[in-house]
Amino acid sequence: MQKRYLFALYSFILIFLISGCGQELHQSKDIAQRKENIVEKAVPTEKDELQSTEEGKVVPSDLTGLKTHFIDVGQGDSTLFQFSEGGEDFTILIDAGNWTGDEVIQYLRSQKVSQIDIAVGTHPDADHIGQLDQVINNFNVGEVWLSGNTNPSQTFQSLLKAIDAKKVDYYEPRMGDQFEVGPLQIDVLYPKTISEQDNEESISLKLTYGDVRFILTGDATTDAELKMLQSGIDVKADIMKLGHHGSSTSTHPSFLREVQPAVAIYSAGLNNTYGHPHEEVVNLVQNSKIQLYGTDVHGTIIVETDGKDYKILTKKEGTITPSSSGSTSKDEAKAEPAPITGNCIDINTASIEQLQEIMHIGPARAQDLINLRPFSSVDDLGR
Repeated sequence: MQKRYLFALYSFILIFLISGCGQELHQSKDIAQRKENIVEKAVPTEKDELQSTEEGKVVPSDLTGLKTHFIDVGQGDSTLFQFSEGGEDFTILIDAGNWTGDEVIQYLRSQKVSQIDIAVGTHPDADHIGQLDQVINNFNVGEVWLSGNTNPSQTFQSLLKAIDAKKVDYYEPRMGDQFEVGPLQIDVLYPKTISEQDNEESISLKLTYGDVRFILTGDATTDAELKMLQSGIDVKADIMKLGHHGSSTSTHPSFLREVQPAVAIYSAGLNNTYGHPHEEVVNLVQNSKIQLYGTDVHGTIIVETDGKDYKILTKKEGTITPSSSGSTSKDEAKAEPAPITGNCIDINTASIEQLQEIMHIGPARAQDLINLRPFSSVDDLGR
C-alpha cells in the first residue's frame, strides 16, 4: 500500500509519497502490526469452516456479526462499522459529521469505541470531515483515508494538523483497490483520478460482509455514478447509502437499477434548508419498491447482520415525505465560515457577515451571492 503523510505548514500542504507494494489487495502496515492478518487475501483452506450460499460464494460460518450505525448527525454524514474476528474488534468510521457539533465523538463514546482502524473522509466538505480532527485527537486511529482533494477551510487544515501531530498513516484509495479488514471486504468504486472536484470525486466504497453488501458514495454525483457503472465493477448491494443526503445531484436511475438495493438510507437534518431529501429521489426510490430510511425522520439507523440475514433498527418511527424546498446547487459544506487571507474572501464559503465586508456588498446582495453559489469562474458571477 502506498502511504502518504500530510503536513500542514501555514497555508501550504506538503505531501510526501512513501513507496510500498500495491496489488489486488493492499496491506496497511500500521494496522497489520497491531492486528496480525487484518488486511490479507482470503484463500479458503480445508481447515476453514465454510458455508455455501445461493450465489455460489463461500461465507465463513463463524462470522460473529456486523453492526453498522448510520449516525444521526443532523445535516451531515457519518457511518460506523463494528465487527470482530478471533477475539479482535474492528472499527471503521466513514465521515465524521459537521464541524459545528460533537455528535460523532459522543456517539463513539456511547458505543465504547476506543480504537478506530480506518477513518475515511469521503471528500473535504465540512459536513463530512467536520469532526474528523476531533476523532483523531480523542481516539487511537490507525489509518486515515482521504480522496486527495484539498480545501482551504479551517476544518480541512485542522484535519491535516491532527494527522500530522498524531502521525497517523494516510492513504488515498483509488478505483479498483480491494482490501480485506478481518472478515470485511472493501472494494473502492471511485475515484479513479482527482481534479479538485470535491463532491464528484468522493471516495465511494462497497463493503461486503458474508453475503450482505453495503454501498456508500459520499456526495458523488450522477456523473460519477455512471462512471462507476462504466468501470465494470460489480455494484450490486443490499444496503445503499443515498449520495449527497438524498439530493437530486446523486442517485441516477441507472445506478439505482444496477445496485438493486433492498434498503436505501440517507443522512440529512430535520427541516434542512437544502430540501434534502429531494422529491424526485424519494419518489424514485419508493416507486422502485425500496425501503427508505432517513436520519431526519428515523434518527440513528442501525443495520445488524450475521453475513446472511440483516435487520434494521431505528431510534424513532416516522414516514418519509419528500421536501419541495431547497436547491440542488447548494452544498452543506459551504456553511462553514471561510478563512480570510489578507484582503481576500472566498465568496463560495464566506458567511453573510463576511460578504458584507466587500465594498458595495450589502445584506441583500450578500444573500443573493449565498443563494446563487457556488461560483466556478469570474464569468459565473455574471448571474
